[in-house]
Amino acid sequence: MIALKVEDIRQFTSCLFVGNMFDRFLVREAEVVTFNTFHIDGKVRKDYYTEEEMEEKRIGEFSSWEAVKPICYTLIKGKKLPGSFRMVFQLGPGQTENFLANRQLSIRTEQISGLYVNVRYEDGNLYCVTGTSVTFFTLDKTLENEWDEAVKEFLRKNKIPCIVE
Repeated sequence: MIALKVEDIRQFTSCLFVGNMFDRFLVREAEVVTFNTFHIDGKVRKDYYTEEEMEEKRIGEFSSWEAVKPICYTLIKGKKLPGSFRMVFQLGPGQTENFLANRQLSIRTEQISGLYVNVRYEDGNLYCVTGTSVTFFTLDKTLENEWDEAVKEFLRKNKIPCIVE
């Protein structure tokens, strides 16, 4: 786990709320604090959709950021900055498989509960904090280290300057 302090908050928030940088990530939860605190748990209510919609749109257990982003953007836009916001993003199952294959890691997809990026804005600072969760006990930090590097590469690729804190 590493904490990356974003140096250009305006650029990052533009990529987050207007661009498509995080669109393929799943939203575990989101919270936006403006005149109220707005909390989104990210969990899809399957009874809201038909089975055909679930299959056609490939809807899983959690909503994509692409689906939730317009709601969060509506909450933060305006003349005043939000008091704070935080989003917990998770890499989707297909992307987790690709990550493991690209990094040539021997761990199986079903052994990973989640690969996370926690985005947190508060007190005028914005951080991206990495996280991993596995279904078994291990002292091996290879997965965690590879995920940390992958997130740094992802931010670099998207021209987001940050420093490790």
